[in-house]
Amino acid sequence: MSATSATAPPPPGPPRPVPPHGAARPRPAARRGVELCLLVAAVGISVYGYAEVGLARSGAVPKDALAYGGGLGGLALLAHVAVRARARYADPLLLPIAVLLNGLGLVLVYRLDLEPVLGPRAAPAQLVWSSLGVGLFAVAVLALRDHRVLARYTYVSVTAALALLVMPIAFPAVNGARIWIRAAGFSIQPGEFAKVLLAIFFAGYLAANRAALAYAGRPLPVAGRLKGLRRLQLPTGRVLGPVIAVWLASVGVLVLERDLGTSLLFFGLFVVMLYVATGRTGWTAVGLLLAAAGAAAVGGTEPHVHARVRDWLHPFASIAAGQGPSQLAQSLFAFGNGGALGTGLGQGSSYLVGFAAKSDFVLATAGEELGLAGLCALLGLYALLVARGFAAALATRDPFGRLLAAGLASILALQVFVVTGGVMDLIPLTGMAMPFLAQGGSSVVANWLIVALLVRISDRARRPEPEQPAPTGTTGAAGTAGTAGPDTPPPARPRNPETPGNTGNPESTGSTA
Repeated sequence: MSATSATAPPPPGPPRPVPPHGAARPRPAARRGVELCLLVAAVGISVYGYAEVGLARSGAVPKDALAYGGGLGGLALLAHVAVRARARYADPLLLPIAVLLNGLGLVLVYRLDLEPVLGPRAAPAQLVWSSLGVGLFAVAVLALRDHRVLARYTYVSVTAALALLVMPIAFPAVNGARIWIRAAGFSIQPGEFAKVLLAIFFAGYLAANRAALAYAGRPLPVAGRLKGLRRLQLPTGRVLGPVIAVWLASVGVLVLERDLGTSLLFFGLFVVMLYVATGRTGWTAVGLLLAAAGAAAVGGTEPHVHARVRDWLHPFASIAAGQGPSQLAQSLFAFGNGGALGTGLGQGSSYLVGFAAKSDFVLATAGEELGLAGLCALLGLYALLVARGFAAALATRDPFGRLLAAGLASILALQVFVVTGGVMDLIPLTGMAMPFLAQGGSSVVANWLIVALLVRISDRARRPEPEQPAPTGTTGAAGTAGTAGPDTPPPARPRNPETPGNTGNPESTGSTA
């Protein structure tokens, strides 16, 4: 066999059928029917859990089970109609996951309402807040035609976010933290909405300055000594200064309010979005070092934080001192009592955690009554929701949408990590609410807004591009004489290593021998 025949390309296959100019190309599936089927399943699972709680506690299905199912189904249908009307190509998994998590959260809050020691009922108010959240979701999907419009309000967003963070300072502290605005029996936690506004600001600013952040500046003073930091450069203060100033102001206000959980969330959001914008892993390392230094400094000086660190290191110290189990110890007992398959809905004792059983420690109830299997299923739902958010970020074409989707998905991921790690004694408690699952109206509404923005971004990313007009003179697949067809690549130009301006490698050309 000769060298020529050994390297010869395989014979060409049959030509691809090319639609003539003007013919409609196949459009990707919108998958709204898949979304509707998943919504029916999500509502059904939630209603089954609601009925299971009633059977376990009183031996009968609750009388308002159908009303609960109808209300949750109506909210899911409203959100689905909004997506079908304005975001036909959105990810079909985002909305069903949010509905299922919200429905299970209502079931867990209702189950804890049956314990008189935990105070007044919270499930009716939680259902009202869930309705407001779904309503805001529908309004956002219908009114926001293009997520890129939000980039125009970069500095308006950061101004509103800082104003929301400052407001609670004027109100009394609740459980040691000034994060609530309470008036006339109504309460709201503005920091939940500030996180969305800060994500919009970071996305808009970093998208506009990503080139300067990634390539401009000078190397670190120790870059020549440390091999891993040789490529890490510090951007100019004019570029990086405003975003660091905004982050320091927000975190400083939260430290004054003793809301260190949200401070940790904002710090993680800042580091993740800076990494996504620049692609430099060095910023992640610097962010982790700064977070560790800040946590050590605050943990050693702030009594409220120091007490939580002490409980984290010694969760059973109160038992040894004869003072009874603490909230964290009761949470660990609940997880241990659940085992692999759980005690069953309505048959646990996680109410012994105390007043925070419906909010900070609601995951302990899920772990005890659903077991390790149910807990893994819940965390899997969160992981899938975050993964679909990052998938929308990877698929979108504009830098602002990519950064915004990554930031919103990071908010959900960081919240789940911080809350889960706190109630399992992996990290100190921070007092944050589990997204969709825990009692808290502001949290539910803000999380529905996050899902709405992810739906809008995923719709833009998956939507087919409009048809482009054909070049002049094209008559079809074959084209006119001397004119390439629509899918015919232009003829390759011969590479001459001696041609001025040619950047090719002369040695890469084939031998003429």
